[in-house]
Amino acid sequence: MDGVLVESEHLWEGLWTAFAADRGKQWGPEQTRSCQGMSAPEWAAFLTDFAQGGDSAEDTERTVVDGMIKALEDGEIDLLSGAREMVTEAAALGPIALASSAPRRVIDAVLAHHGVDHHFKATVSSAEVPRGKPSPDVYLAAAQKLGVPAARCLAVEDSSNGLRAAAAAGMTVVAIPNPTYPPAEDALAGAAYAADNHDDVRRYLLSQLKEGDRA
Repeated sequence: MDGVLVESEHLWEGLWTAFAADRGKQWGPEQTRSCQGMSAPEWAAFLTDFAQGGDSAEDTERTVVDGMIKALEDGEIDLLSGAREMVTEAAALGPIALASSAPRRVIDAVLAHHGVDHHFKATVSSAEVPRGKPSPDVYLAAAQKLGVPAARCLAVEDSSNGLRAAAAAGMTVVAIPNPTYPPAEDALAGAAYAADNHDDVRRYLLSQLKEGDRA
C-alpha cells in the first residue's frame, strides 16, 4: 500500500523521526531503511529501543498509528497518480489482494477513505503473520486468502524489502521503484518487470491477467 497505492512513506518517516526527537534521539535515513517493510510490532519495537524513552512498544505503535490516521483525516495521504485505475482495471480481470506492512487500522482506513476497499478480495497486514517483509509471509497469506497458488500471482512493489518478500514467495514481481527511497539493485534483480509509472504497471498487469493464468 505505502508507495504503491498511496504517497505515505515520507509520513511514516516523519512520525518515526518526531517520536525519536521528542525523546532526545536523532532518527536518520539508516533507521528508516531498517524499518521499511517491517510489521508494525517490529518497527515499534525497533523505535522504542532506539528512542530509549521508557515507552512500551504497544504505546509507541499507538502513537505513530494515531499520527497516520490524523494525516489521512487531514487529507495528507493521497492516492498516487494512476493507482485507482490500476486497481480498478486489474480487479475487473481477476481477484486482487493487498499485502501490506501497514497495520490493520491504517489499511482499512486508507482503502475506505479512497473508496477502493471493495475492489480487494483480501487484505493482509504483516502484523497478522509471523514475520514482516522481506520474509514472504504476508504475500503467502494473501495468496492463500485469494485461493490462488503464489506462483500464479503477480505482485507490485516499490521498496527493497517488499520486492524481496514477493520474490521469496515465488510470485512474478513487478517493480515500480520508489524515487525517494530507491530499492537496492539486488532487490530489483528479482523483478520480472520494472515499470516507469502506474500506467506502465497497469498495462503490464492487464496483459498478464488477460492470459487468464494470473491473480
